[in-house]
Amino acid sequence: MATGAPVDDATAARRELTVGVGAGGLATADMVLNIGPQHPATHGVLRLRVVLDGERIVRADPVIGYMHRGAEKLFEVRDYRQILVLANRHDWLSAFSNELGVVLGVEHELGMEVPERAVWGRTLLAELNRVLNHLMFAGSYPLELGAITPVFYAFREREELQTVMEEISGGRVHYMFNRVGGLKEDLPAGWLGRVTEAVAGVRRRLPDLEGMLIGNEILTARTRGVGVLTRDVAAAYGVSGPIARASGIDLDLRRDEPYLAYGELFAPGGPGRVVTRTAGDCLARLEVLLEQVHVSLDLAEACVDRLRSLPQGPVNVRLPKVLRVPEGHRYTWTENPLGVNGYYLVSRGDKVPHRMKLRTASFANVQVLSRLLPGCLLGDMVAVLGSMFFVVGDVDK
Repeated sequence: MATGAPVDDATAARRELTVGVGAGGLATADMVLNIGPQHPATHGVLRLRVVLDGERIVRADPVIGYMHRGAEKLFEVRDYRQILVLANRHDWLSAFSNELGVVLGVEHELGMEVPERAVWGRTLLAELNRVLNHLMFAGSYPLELGAITPVFYAFREREELQTVMEEISGGRVHYMFNRVGGLKEDLPAGWLGRVTEAVAGVRRRLPDLEGMLIGNEILTARTRGVGVLTRDVAAAYGVSGPIARASGIDLDLRRDEPYLAYGELFAPGGPGRVVTRTAGDCLARLEVLLEQVHVSLDLAEACVDRLRSLPQGPVNVRLPKVLRVPEGHRYTWTENPLGVNGYYLVSRGDKVPHRMKLRTASFANVQVLSRLLPGCLLGDMVAVLGSMFFVVGDVDK
């Protein structure tokens, strides 16, 4: 092959095979293994290119882009009402939360004050969405380790909450209930009571799921001390959310830079609290996820109580037929279920954004695999991957 000629993956793999002498004088060779681009341990299409020395991973390169949909460019040709449908979808487990960064940024640039009922309604729906997200991972992670039963318990609780989310929005995954200026419409009659019943039911049955996970000898053996992510590495890669907090990073924007009603909820004496661990391993990440479900249920109950006490009133602001955002730029960030989401909006005074850049939580959480996987055994790779709690659409956007 001529110097400078294109090198395909197969050629690169052959070039990377290095022969050495292992213990006892046996010849060893590194092996390049492609995991994916479709693999059951990932929530979406991710490819991992790993180099193995025997059964130990010596290098891991996440290869992304298989699901890229160009959402950031599509923002530029749709008006501020229409872009919500794009922002909604990159993390399909956190659809309601994805919309918040867009509407909050636009409302700030417009100098718009959202009705109080909409603020508390948004907060309630965001926390219910957070529980749905965490239950999905709490059920699917043991499945990736070979435990089938927990996913049925997790989905039982998800169905309970999905019912009330579907009732209010009409959607089971992509709710599309946010609007610039508030919510699509007021809460249905009797809906808050049904939310209370659903939250109480989930809280009552949650120990069934936790009892199969926490203290389980097999799961503990597969996760304790496996895939340890240090605090310094997590911070260097911009890891956030439950994964970062499991490594001792005490950061939660709901408390540290509050938006919606979180300033009151996370005030001293309020139900909000930040869950952290210091071990940084797969087990710590699962423990943080499960405990955060309890916190979100507490927050949801507090939101329901406040909404019951508020007088009837509007839940949105009447908008002009053509909505134009004043010229300027703003960065808005929110604490999504999987970590920090950032939205950089640039406006030139038109009805469409000049630029909308997304900083999604899963992107940084996936990139750190290149530091986390080397040194792990191949048999532990799925345990580490599953504990990173990412959605590949949230990486590729």
